[in-house]
Amino acid sequence: MQITFIHERRGFRADLSQPIDLSIPLRQGLDNPNCFYAPPVDFWPVEAGSFIGSTARGGPVNFFNVTFNPHGNGTHTECVGHIAKERYVLRDCLLEAHFRAKLVSLYPQKTADGDRVLFQGQIEDVLAKNEVEALIIRTLPNDSLKQRTNYSGANPPYLHHEAARYIAECGVQHLLLDLPSVDREEDGGQLLAHRAFWQYPDAVRKHCTITEMIYVPNEIRDGVYLLNLQTASFDLDASPSKPVIFAIEEI
Repeated sequence: MQITFIHERRGFRADLSQPIDLSIPLRQGLDNPNCFYAPPVDFWPVEAGSFIGSTARGGPVNFFNVTFNPHGNGTHTECVGHIAKERYVLRDCLLEAHFRAKLVSLYPQKTADGDRVLFQGQIEDVLAKNEVEALIIRTLPNDSLKQRTNYSGANPPYLHHEAARYIAECGVQHLLLDLPSVDREEDGGQLLAHRAFWQYPDAVRKHCTITEMIYVPNEIRDGVYLLNLQTASFDLDASPSKPVIFAIEEI
């Protein structure tokens, strides 16, 4: 099915029959990405008297409990409530679902102290002001191990806070990337990139979001897409999410 969108005096068509899912499935156990030492995902059936919520174990239906950590176990979208002293919840911040998005691929640069960082200059090379509403960053090298890597204690790559500030200045409302965090794993609680992107606490960009731990397959080309950002209505600062992109044709 093709849908025509009118977007800021520009139009484009998107083929909704060809979705490209950028989320990582939440699987039971350790076969998931993990960061910040979050406990593993667990599924288990409800048991009450003679009832067992598992058809594999003889029950009439599958009726499972689930435990997971939105920030630590896989693809998730977060709002400024992740760092704010005030209460913000994602369902009140993310009010729309469709955005014009640009996918870019970048190599984190190694610093003198061994960190791997995405810098402002790299973003300036691929993103112009007011170009898109969402930016999707695929870090290189890229492979399927990102779907089950344990990042805890590994000091993974991150986004320099000046790059995050530039992204915000470009009008990007929704930032998506395949890293466990936009900030350094251990930064003494500064969270400089989060703060720069949301402009917290001085001029809070309440309706902007960050989505972390996506996975973009290598065969997906850099370029502009239609993004559908799907989340659950948890009364929290974050939710597991399913970002889906669609190829577009300018009209």
